Amino acid sequence: MAEWRRSSYSGGSGGNCVEVASSLGGYIAVRDSRVPAGAVLYFPPREWRVFLNRVKAGDFD
Repeated sequence: MAEWRRSSYSGGSGGNCVEVASSLGGYIAVRDSRVPAGAVLYFPPREWRVFLNRVKAGDFD
């Protein structure tokens, strides 16, 4: 079973958050916290790191 986590910047109300977890097979799993039984997206670790680096650099602001 995956251990889902969310950013400490997320509000306590539980809305508008994404959750991430390491999944079996080494992929990074991402889901919408409002629909925990909904769709899960899977990313290779390298691609997830590239995405996070671009977010931190402000590329999507």
